[in-house]
Amino acid sequence: MAAPVIAEQRYETIVRIQRHYPRPIRLDEHTEGSIRLMTPADTHRILVFARSLPEEDLLFLRMDITKLNVVMQWGQNLKEGRTVTLLAEVGNELAGYASLHHNEVTWQRHLGEIRLQVAPRYRSRGLGRTLAEEIFAIARDLGLRKIVAHMTPDQKGAVATFTRLGFHTEALLHDFVIDRANQTHDLLVMTYDVPKASE
Repeated sequence: MAAPVIAEQRYETIVRIQRHYPRPIRLDEHTEGSIRLMTPADTHRILVFARSLPEEDLLFLRMDITKLNVVMQWGQNLKEGRTVTLLAEVGNELAGYASLHHNEVTWQRHLGEIRLQVAPRYRSRGLGRTLAEEIFAIARDLGLRKIVAHMTPDQKGAVATFTRLGFHTEALLHDFVIDRANQTHDLLVMTYDVPKASE
């Protein structure tokens, strides 16, 4: 009976999302694309995207998404409704993604965690902001009250991006994470209060 329950959990999550996908986007006057919901069938596309990222981007990923088993677990989280991921595509190219991770059965069920990654050639073109705003809307549909972002202080570009998006610093935890090179780093916790639909 596990499979029908998982399917039902995913259905309940998706049906609560009031936005319709795919949605068209425009990065500039010459570049158009679309945003759609990721499915487990996108595993290979995510692997190709991750393995194309610069080493400095991979160094600080919370999970090593260059590994097949990790991306397969991501797909399982999609099936179980614990994760909602949006893919931004330009033509046949995956330009970036944004994920919202949440758990409805813990005392942090009002929280969602955002993870955001944009391919180098599409940075500084508003794609990160567009993806984040879509995640904010989904979080509101799911009844979440706060979005959390984790990064290291070394990720100055990410810190600046999330600050512009309205996040503020909640905590700095010393030597709290370890990178792919087995070096420890401080962890910066930033949060964003999700406005109610009427605000």
